[in-house]
Amino acid sequence: MTDRFAMALPFGAEPRPDGATRFRLWAPSAAHVSLEIAGQAPVAMQPEPGGWFSATAPAPPGSRYAYRLPRGLRVPDPASRAQAGDVHDESLVVDPRAYQWQHADWQGRPWHEAVINELHVGALGGFDGVRARLPRLRDLGFTAIELMPVADFPGPRNWGYDGVLPFAPDAAYGPPEALKALIDAAHGLGLMVLLDVVYNHFGPDGNYLHAYAAPFFRDDIETPWGAAIDFRRHEVRDFFIVNALYWLEEYRFDGLRFDAVHAISEPDFLDEMAAAIRAATGPSRHVHLVLEHEGNAAHHLRQTPDGSGFDAQWADDFHHCLHVLLTGETEGYYEDFREPTRLLARCLAEGFAYQGEISPHSGQPRGEPSAHLPSTDFVVCLQNHDQIGNRALGERLTTLAKPDALHAATVLLLLAPFVPLVFMGEEWGTARPFLYFTSHEETLAKLVRDGRRAEFRHFAAFQDPHRREQIPDPNAPGTFAASIPDDADSAIARRYAELLELRRDYVIPGIPGCRSEGVEVLGEAAVLARWRLGNAALLTIALNLGPEPASAATAHGQRLYATGEAGEVLRGGVLPARSAVALLEPPR
Repeated sequence: MTDRFAMALPFGAEPRPDGATRFRLWAPSAAHVSLEIAGQAPVAMQPEPGGWFSATAPAPPGSRYAYRLPRGLRVPDPASRAQAGDVHDESLVVDPRAYQWQHADWQGRPWHEAVINELHVGALGGFDGVRARLPRLRDLGFTAIELMPVADFPGPRNWGYDGVLPFAPDAAYGPPEALKALIDAAHGLGLMVLLDVVYNHFGPDGNYLHAYAAPFFRDDIETPWGAAIDFRRHEVRDFFIVNALYWLEEYRFDGLRFDAVHAISEPDFLDEMAAAIRAATGPSRHVHLVLEHEGNAAHHLRQTPDGSGFDAQWADDFHHCLHVLLTGETEGYYEDFREPTRLLARCLAEGFAYQGEISPHSGQPRGEPSAHLPSTDFVVCLQNHDQIGNRALGERLTTLAKPDALHAATVLLLLAPFVPLVFMGEEWGTARPFLYFTSHEETLAKLVRDGRRAEFRHFAAFQDPHRREQIPDPNAPGTFAASIPDDADSAIARRYAELLELRRDYVIPGIPGCRSEGVEVLGEAAVLARWRLGNAALLTIALNLGPEPASAATAHGQRLYATGEAGEVLRGGVLPARSAVALLEPPR
């Protein structure tokens, strides 16, 4: 056993070497709290200033426990490291020192080397199932995996964004040791592991905080998920900052992706959290912090005087431009991208397409200037869990786009000097959908099913109520089963491997210090982008996603990759339909 990676939590259950465990709970709405350990008489917890209660009792690792509130309600520990069953059941005392790390000296990898495969742990067979897939991902050329949220959620099936116990890996995926073994194995293969965390809300089933810690929430702001979390309180800020550090230190994740932070009403919390993480993890580790922020909030990125900001944001604009070009869809938020080629050119040159302009979809200004930011501040994708799973039928681009156009867009994704993200199964061309799935009790399941179908009533394809009834029921086991990716076209996997090998050898070495050399719009669906890499080489990528050839200016350099008949295009002045070509001109 080792204390090196065990984090001493200021709350929850902290086991001691003598077999006793200290329990501590913030319950400002409760007059008294009792600790109940399986097989033992209840213990009255001692009140402390500020609404805290604590007790120390014999409880070796593996002990089951819960808290009893004044009116008899029995609740799990909000800082439970593991549950004996599901979210309503007893919590378990866990020894954080028990796992023996095999790759304890791993310090991570630089962010500019990141090539991310986002995945859903449950759809791939739990923690052990993901671990078995790691060599394949490494061999394809990925350098990182990103797990969708694993914090305990109700039932055995969920995307993870309904989590209610942020410190407990869901038992449906495996015990804490299995998650640590997954991360350990990834490090042994040179893979980083990132975790998606949700700090903007709790799920609708199993969140007992309202019963004993009502000040955890605001009574003046409602969100789509209920009362807003009150980040004005230091106890609330500390809870989530400790949670972030817990995953980074006790589980040794290499980074975190913070879900939908635009829904957090006190944005200064984000910068406080980033600074606390940087101070705690120190400069020797590569720890990467990534935001999802609908507002393109560039000011949170690492331009702070002390360098303690975030490493990157998900660049949804990049995705939206390419999705419109590949599918022709302009409903919903794609309304903002009715000029996809012009906006794509801005993404390639400056990162965000919207940098303060009015969004036609919302009618409000969106975004902040981003041209000053390095290319690695933008995580780009063609598909991710949101952009597939939030579709009514969960279709992937393999069923929505022309194969040659998708091939061309993949060249841009994997060879441009941003940080590329691929969603599980995309790398081998699976056509299976990724649907929204849950496993709620029946009353809540009906609300979710009806609400899900109502979301799409304004879309042309679902105006007919009978058509909306065909949207899969999130709670049906078959909805989850249909979302498990199958092995598909090995030729597509070889294509990914070839492109990622080129990225490793020719693009990644020049990403630090990279800057845009401008982007030309060649036609209705065609662009030519140039970047001067940090090693002074010039990277050029020409892309035409339209059905007609486009005129192209002459460009020079070694051909890295070309699709279809695009090999000689930039020398001939014509870029064929649905094609892409990448060139690299060595330093002068």
